[in-house]
Amino acid sequence: MPFNKEKRVQPSPIADLPLVNALEEYRRRRPVRMHVPGHGGNLCPCPQFMDGLPGLDVTELEGLDDLHNPGGVIAAAQEKAAGLFGARHTFFLVNGTTVGIQALIAASCDQNRPLVLPRNAHRSVLGGLIISGARPVFLAPEVVPGFEFATGFRPEDLIDGLRQNPGAGAVLAVHPNYYGVTGDLGAAAAICHRYNVPLLVDEAHGTHLRLHPDLPADALSLGADAVVQSVHKTGGALTQASWLHLGKAERAERGHPSCGGMSIAERGHTSCGGMSPTYVDRERVAEVLRLLQTSSPSYLLMASLDAARGYLTCHGRETLDKLLGWVHEAVPIINKMPGLTTLGTEHLGSSGTAGHDPTRLVISVRQLGISGHTAARWLAHKYGIHLEMSDAFNIVAVLSLGTQKSDIIALLNGLAELSCQTEQGHSPRSPIPLPAGPPIPPQVLTPRQAWLAPRRIIPLERSTGRVSAESVAVYPPGITAIYPGEEITPAVVEYLQQVRECELHQQGAADPKLDTIQVVDA
Repeated sequence: MPFNKEKRVQPSPIADLPLVNALEEYRRRRPVRMHVPGHGGNLCPCPQFMDGLPGLDVTELEGLDDLHNPGGVIAAAQEKAAGLFGARHTFFLVNGTTVGIQALIAASCDQNRPLVLPRNAHRSVLGGLIISGARPVFLAPEVVPGFEFATGFRPEDLIDGLRQNPGAGAVLAVHPNYYGVTGDLGAAAAICHRYNVPLLVDEAHGTHLRLHPDLPADALSLGADAVVQSVHKTGGALTQASWLHLGKAERAERGHPSCGGMSIAERGHTSCGGMSPTYVDRERVAEVLRLLQTSSPSYLLMASLDAARGYLTCHGRETLDKLLGWVHEAVPIINKMPGLTTLGTEHLGSSGTAGHDPTRLVISVRQLGISGHTAARWLAHKYGIHLEMSDAFNIVAVLSLGTQKSDIIALLNGLAELSCQTEQGHSPRSPIPLPAGPPIPPQVLTPRQAWLAPRRIIPLERSTGRVSAESVAVYPPGITAIYPGEEITPAVVEYLQQVRECELHQQGAADPKLDTIQVVDA
């Protein structure tokens, strides 16, 4: 007997949903969103996708392809993304840029092939080093005076690192960093290819760079061999949706910009690649991604990548035109406010920096006599302006494809009042001093060896001479003070004590107060 057809009744709201209710309360307040994800809660890259999210949350059904062995619609969507960015191949990632970075490290490096990288690389790199067993070769980054955050490494330091570590599996660069600053990636690519080492790039914050000539050049166009982008940060996709692009393999045959456009025959050498060791093997990357990515990939995330690519192709340039116009109007206004300074190319002069993405609005508040954390909290509570990040000296607003002009006007109004109040003596605290970071400590074990070894927790004051089992990165400047497998030197202990006293933000340590530290229990 057939079931009677009944009208579907919408269930009553459920009160005991802490996370759901918190998110709904945030949305209800209609906040000014100057943080990732880049859709800002406003951008609708594809109406047929955004309007029916629950119905699109499916699994690997017939006709919907398989992320781990794509040959249908997912493969077609990946091919379109590769076409937009000039990539040899593009992988969809549903475990964020983290899994892409780890997959590239594991595909390129091992116990006998070290990874050359900046000391201020993202913490996801640690996972790649543990998985691959590779030994890290750290390059000291430059620091921007006045703003005090770390940027890129100098080309001459990269040359030294490769000379001293023959057989390196890869070089990793960050382009741009969290503050929107780029290094001389073109020079880094040329150096890597001269030494037949692939250049891997963490371009988590740079999905949009390729879309406008007034932005810094994107990593693939500068000669990178493999690039990972957090499309959710600045490309309009849902959080955790990313792309992994592989660079063109035939770079050397047609002549690459890093070689002045000359071919192999014209230059008389093969330093720029072709099928040299700089070639990142697609099948090896796919194999590692099958190992690391979830076996139940979200079709919502994959569809959001396809929708974001469509929006960027059709509307990315015009949207960025408007956004950059608003930024150019806003920056002079902010700089006239007492105690506030916005980061610009005029503040970058070292060989470790090359440019700045103006859509990443970095504002120093140190002259106001307050910390960036205090300023960010004040803007959130007083004006409902939620920023991407803050550190001891700066606040950082992400102006993205979903940003509205009204958002920027609200920020200007909030900053004007903040400047006025602190100027009138209502400053809640004094500027925080920044202790000088310690030299890079000696490496005793690889991160994998330290991670797998027995460990114990001891007081920080009694850790000198022990081997760290965890990492501690301090913001600013964002440089890791100690890495798993490194010896805890007296300079490291003294620095971390100063960090603790100044209450600077740190990542990595199990004890957020830094009273204790985990060490290898030898």
